[in-house]
Amino acid sequence: MQKEKLRTLRKKKGFTQQQIANIIATDVSNYSRKETGDVRIYKDEWEKIARFLEVPVDEIYEEEEAKFIVENPVFNDSPGSSAAGNVTNFTNQENVSIIKNLQDYISLLKDENQRLKEKLNKYEK
Repeated sequence: MQKEKLRTLRKKKGFTQQQIANIIATDVSNYSRKETGDVRIYKDEWEKIARFLEVPVDEIYEEEEAKFIVENPVFNDSPGSSAAGNVTNFTNQENVSIIKNLQDYISLLKDENQRLKEKLNKYEK
């Protein structure tokens, strides 16, 4: 989500992206991505920018758009393997479903682990 209020005020006051980037101690390309909404602007950065522009934070602040990115690495323990993965965007409903599925699987694994421990204890006696 583009930060239109920030961009509009910055331009109105005659400041460049480089000047704002210097205020928050980043490079201009990273700041540009922050202004377009591709990279998050953190609370302390909003505050520094507002002080520099001499406005309240509320005048420039815009909510971050929630983005859920899940990386699916390839698990391979062989030497020289890398964990290159795909990036997938999920909706909140899909995220809840995935988390529920993982919680169920963890529960199943815990039960299996307990069963195996009990079985091992029987054999050790």
